[in-house]
Order: sequence, then C-alpha cells, then structure tokens
Amino acid sequence: MRPTLHLLAALATVALVAVLSACGDSDPGTAAPTAGGGTVTSDPIVSAPARGEVHQVPAGTTLKLAFITNNSSEFWKIAAKGLEKANKELGINVELKMPETGKPEQQKKIIEDLVSQGYHGFAISLISPPDETRDIDKASRTINVITHDSDGPQSKRLAYIGTNNYEAGKVLGKQLLAMLPNGGKIAAFVGTLSADNASQRLKGIKDAIAGSKLEVVLTKEDGKDAAKARTNVEDVINASPDIVGLVGLWSYNTPAIVAAVKASGKADKLKVAGFDEEDGTLQGISEGVVGCTVVQKPFEFGYRSAVLLYELCTKGAAALPKDPIIDTGVEVITKDNVADFTKRLAALKQ
Repeated sequence: MRPTLHLLAALATVALVAVLSACGDSDPGTAAPTAGGGTVTSDPIVSAPARGEVHQVPAGTTLKLAFITNNSSEFWKIAAKGLEKANKELGINVELKMPETGKPEQQKKIIEDLVSQGYHGFAISLISPPDETRDIDKASRTINVITHDSDGPQSKRLAYIGTNNYEAGKVLGKQLLAMLPNGGKIAAFVGTLSADNASQRLKGIKDAIAGSKLEVVLTKEDGKDAAKARTNVEDVINASPDIVGLVGLWSYNTPAIVAAVKASGKADKLKVAGFDEEDGTLQGISEGVVGCTVVQKPFEFGYRSAVLLYELCTKGAAALPKDPIIDTGVEVITKDNVADFTKRLAALKQ
C-alpha cells in the first residue's frame, strides 16, 4: 500500500474510534435536561438541536412583536399585565394573540401571518410541539422565536421562559403524598397531553409518588373543551368509585373538578389538587374542597418574554441568554396562605 493510502486508512480508523466513543457516552442512567430544565435520570440523553439565528434589526425600526398563548383561558390575563408593564417601560407594543379553540392549526395560522406581515419576533406557548417544530424552525429563519409556558425543546427556538414543568409536577406529587398518606388511585385531567407542559407535569407527579401506595391510574383529555372537562370528571366519579384523588393539570381543569365534586356530594371523600390560580380553584381551597394548587408566575411569562424579544431585536446575539431555559419558579397555595395570595393576585391584575 502506498504511504498516502496508509495515512488515509489510519485517519479513518481514528475517526471511527472517536465516533464509537461518543456513542458510548449516551448512558441511559445519565441525567438529561428536561423540557423545563430539570433532570430525569431514567431516560436516555436526547440532544436538542442548535438554537436558531438571532435577528437584529436596524436601529430606529418600529418593532412588531407578538405573544401567542395556547388558548383563551383566564390564566393569560395575568400574563397580559406583564406585557403591559414591558410595553410601557420599553416603549413597544407586544401584541397578545390568543387562539380561541386552542388547536395547533390556529397557532400555525398565527405564525404564518406573523411571518408574512414582517414581524420581528414572537413568544409562543406550544400546543403540540411535535406538530409545530417545523413551523417554529421555518419562522426562526427570519424571526426571533422564543417559547413560554409550554416549550418546544427540539425546535430552534432561542429560549424558553416559564415554569420547569417537570419540577412543578414533582412539587405537586409531594403534596399528594401528604394529602393521601394511605395511598390510593388518582385520576388526572388535562386539555391534551401532547403539550410539553402537560406531559412534563404528569411525569413529575408520577416520579414523585413512585414507590409509594399512590398511583395515577387514569388520564382524561378534554381537547380544551370546558364542558367536556367537567363531564370527564363526572364520568370518573361515577364509574370509578375506587378513585381517591383528582388532579387538574391545566388551569381550567381544577375548577371543573371542583364543580363536579361539589355536585356529586363527595367533597369529603375525594382529595383534589391542581395547577394555577383560577378563581374557582382558589375558592375551592378556601372552601376546603381543594387541598392545594401549584401556581406559576404568568406575569413573568409576559414581562420577561417581551423584554427578551426587545433585546434580541435591538442587541442581537449579545442578548441571547447563556442558558436557554429561564425558570420563573412556582408557589404552593393551601388554605393557610390562600387569602394572602388572593390579595397579591388582585394587585397584579390592577
């Protein structure tokens, strides 16, 4: 063999060894980042793609920015207050876009419109990340795209602002262990489990109660239909008398659970817990129907999203956060602190 061929063969061998060594690093027992920034030691590492390009706009440009929700829930009114604060401070106008039906198709249409209308950036709570990754990646070629509330970790979004939903699920799981010390079967209710925030919350709950006498045996999706959200609960109460705990994964689910439980006359037999701070949930806590709720900080979703979009457009890559996950934290609300929290919430809405 000629010297050149010997050299090429040697280089190929080194490259092959390097590839095989890299593959061996993907140990299923190694902690991997979740969509919300937590760690899951039971899953193999799945590498997220590189973040998209940051698009800085010329100085003096009137920015066109948007904040897209995943439905029209009352939850988003607080996020809107965060947008208002940022708009006032920065002299911008981040528009609130709310898909009324909460369908991925509606979000896709909004994204297409923003691109065609020359918007400079948007923040979005993804309804179905697998179905919308391509849309996000396409938009990111010309627009600064970030996610909030429900992430799309496999997309080229520049950052995620919101709750570490896996860790929030673990927080609620620990509360359930305290509420149901003797164990039992739990049913969980949500709009759709295809949303990253829903699946991560449920996983966090299950991991927190693993090895205990508690078990999530049913999950019911309502497709963001308020009427079905309640009938789902009624069906479970009527058909599964062995269920002892009911969990609402999205903001409107817990009020639906409260209404169904009160109508059934079994408020003293069923333990209820959930997420977020809708009036029906807080009232349920005050009445003793709901044991607790894990609340997010939607005001921060709106405020921080607006600020980051503004800075990405005006400062370019210098504004890109080193860590793509910006965790806004959670708080547990029980009967002990619900009155104080309600006052604070009212002040945010003013």
